[in-house]
Amino acid sequence: MITYDRLFVAGTWTEPSDAELLEIVSPHDGSVIGRAAQARPADIDRAVAAARASFDAGVWSSVAPAERVAVLRRFNALREENAERVAELISRENGSALWFTKAGQPGLTRQANAYLKAAEEFGWEETLTPSDPASPVRSVVRREAVGVVAAVIPWNSPFSSATSKIIPALLAGNSVVLKVSPENSLSMGFLAELLERVGLPEGVISVLPADRETSEHLVSHPDVDKIAFTGSTRAGRRIASIAGEQLKRVSLELGGKSAAVILPDADIATAVAGLKFSSLLNNGEACIAQTRILAPRERYEEVVTALKDLVESLKVGDPSAPDTFIGPMIRRDQQQRVIDYVELGIREGARLVTGGPQVPAGLEAGYYVTPTVFADVDNSMRIAQEEVFGPVLVVIAYDDEDDAVRIANDSEYGLSGGVWSADEAHALAVARRIRTGTVTVNGASVGFDGPFGGFKASGIGREYGSVGLGSYTEYKTVTV
Repeated sequence: MITYDRLFVAGTWTEPSDAELLEIVSPHDGSVIGRAAQARPADIDRAVAAARASFDAGVWSSVAPAERVAVLRRFNALREENAERVAELISRENGSALWFTKAGQPGLTRQANAYLKAAEEFGWEETLTPSDPASPVRSVVRREAVGVVAAVIPWNSPFSSATSKIIPALLAGNSVVLKVSPENSLSMGFLAELLERVGLPEGVISVLPADRETSEHLVSHPDVDKIAFTGSTRAGRRIASIAGEQLKRVSLELGGKSAAVILPDADIATAVAGLKFSSLLNNGEACIAQTRILAPRERYEEVVTALKDLVESLKVGDPSAPDTFIGPMIRRDQQQRVIDYVELGIREGARLVTGGPQVPAGLEAGYYVTPTVFADVDNSMRIAQEEVFGPVLVVIAYDDEDDAVRIANDSEYGLSGGVWSADEAHALAVARRIRTGTVTVNGASVGFDGPFGGFKASGIGREYGSVGLGSYTEYKTVTV
């Protein structure tokens, strides 16, 4: 049993305005695994006031970039030292299989290192060469911190979502209020412990678990200068409207319904083995999951059969077991959401290849669903257009390459995607035609030096590397 009965406000553990603790429940069996205080609007007000005061006083924003890099490098090293603990906490809270949470730890290191490298090479202040040599004007361009950042993250990948925002925001000199999901109160409480140990000035960072209503209080707060949000497209639209009304800076990383295009020359066994991770990572609760599988009509049944064999080979069960690939959904309502989509797919006329709406036998105490594959899916079906956020794959046939690209782009989303081919150059040419923020070729991992984010309803702005760091700065031009 883990208990956090205080909140991490402005760098110190303080009494919450509401003493009632939320019970954190295991998605595996419904048992209580922890209790944690939850922030209310009064706690948000304290955190924002401290962030505002610290920023205006320059206690962090005036620190030299190299010193900020050194502090965040210490944080990265400290998290690496505690990687096992981080993985176990997320697995217990979320039901994510332990293989996944452990495999994600090196990615957190690479993500942080990319930001640190970007900060070391960043043009914090540059003197421009005049376009007219005879001009007496000299322009100095500065990149300065935006101010107070409200970072709001979802439950499905808490550490990655948190560090993708707080590291660049802090490197740029901002003060940050991180709002996390109640379900992640334990892992994010541990994140706060790590941040407490790295030596940030008072007021610069707060980590607050809170519900949706309290989150809206934070993003609406007049002393917040920028909102950085990861979550559903529906919530993103609401946040964008608030930001628009108040002219706050905003970046949004939202939902996805990504397509994996298997070209006719692809090795099907290799492609499907790769889709095990690209499509079913984190129990399917991943915005980047490639859940629309586009197969050439002449090889369609070969792809369907291979996916059926793959999904039926995956162990579903206790996320802490080393041979479990898919664990439970995070909450009972999320379990029911996935089941409802499976039943919808059947009603829409898709062919149920494997899986179904039944809960796996022996796992009724948890929030489990049966991994499911649908074939004979038309891209206009809701199961092909809407984000299920669970282990449900749809296989869609295409006639030729142009048809494949058309189907891949026929979505309100544009976050991720993949192309599989024996010809890498050809796959790259197809990838260039797909309107998404990220496309992987032959199962490549997403890199952290390049920008990450979405087209269309998948978001606004980018994270990672120098582009992600720059999104937490403002340009100032001084002419001399």
